[in-house]
Amino acid sequence: MTPTRRDFLKATGVVGAGLALAGTSACASDTGDAGPAAPAPKRILIFGGTGFIGPHTVRYAVERGHEVTIFTRGRSQADLPEQVERLVGDRNDDHAALEGRTWDVVIDNNGQDYRWVETSTELLQDAAGHYVYISSISAYALEGFDWRRSDQVTYEPMVDVDHPRVQAPEGWTHGERAGYGHMKALSEDIVHAAFPGRATVVRPGLIVGPGDATNRWGYWPLRLDDGGEILAPGRPAHSIQFIDQRDLTEWTVRLAESGTTGDFNGTGPGERLEFGDMLEQIGSAMTSDHSLTWVPESFLEAQELMPWRDFPAWIPGDPLQACEVSASVARGLTYRAIAVTARDTLEYERSRDPEVVASRPFGITREREREVLEAWHASRG
Repeated sequence: MTPTRRDFLKATGVVGAGLALAGTSACASDTGDAGPAAPAPKRILIFGGTGFIGPHTVRYAVERGHEVTIFTRGRSQADLPEQVERLVGDRNDDHAALEGRTWDVVIDNNGQDYRWVETSTELLQDAAGHYVYISSISAYALEGFDWRRSDQVTYEPMVDVDHPRVQAPEGWTHGERAGYGHMKALSEDIVHAAFPGRATVVRPGLIVGPGDATNRWGYWPLRLDDGGEILAPGRPAHSIQFIDQRDLTEWTVRLAESGTTGDFNGTGPGERLEFGDMLEQIGSAMTSDHSLTWVPESFLEAQELMPWRDFPAWIPGDPLQACEVSASVARGLTYRAIAVTARDTLEYERSRDPEVVASRPFGITREREREVLEAWHASRG
């Protein structure tokens, strides 16, 4: 039986990981677009605020003059502006700190369980005017994907916001745990039902940039900065999408302050990007002497190497690397240049404990990479 895309993601540990920018794009900039001047200050409640995308969301909202409250378990520390109000509770069973309060808008960027979203929307549907939910492109239902047939793929935008979403598996009962994509689709429906005409759903793809501790994209700036001969997987023409966490979070705040509602894909760039172009643009930000050796998918498979797990961010032929984002760009989504994201990500990676970086589950080791490159050269005589 041909493995589905979701089977592949499950096997390689992608699901739930938080799954898009050419510097010449009309909507690209070196530092990100601050956007138009903020309207009148709003009272914003943010679920989370101390994880990967939370701190920049909070800081950007404060910079634009908004009054920000965060709701967390109080277990993680983050460098946030002192005027931020910090409410402590638990989305599982302790919402007391939210009771009796009102806000203009809610940004829910850590809704990892649809039951959390049920509780928060029920509690806040009359206490907030607007609910922004950060979902995922994993909410889309895509069956029959097989990366081994990626040479048959064309890369016209295939997935827009009206694409079918993941449905409940046979035998599933509401109240039970749900798989990642199913959970996101359920949460979207819950938000729209509780805030009809007052809800915004943002579906990001792979979120990257400084602060991402997973190595899902940081592998490439690190590898190109190390220099030498680099194993580049498959063919350079494969499509790739991702988004700098600062572009995503700044746009989210602007959607919240403008009251924009509807469903949007939050990935990029605004034009098709090839994997080879991405590596070239990352490499342009590095000072190392390096070269790329492209090794076909069939050879990598024979070496028991896999997309994503061994080569982060690379899933050849994945329809979700061709999401339609024109509507998002029209609503103000802008992108930093890839070189900027690469430099900032590298600086973050170099600031971390090298042993922690080396122990992460994503990315082929340097030793294994050298073995495969030698085998590839030997196979070609």
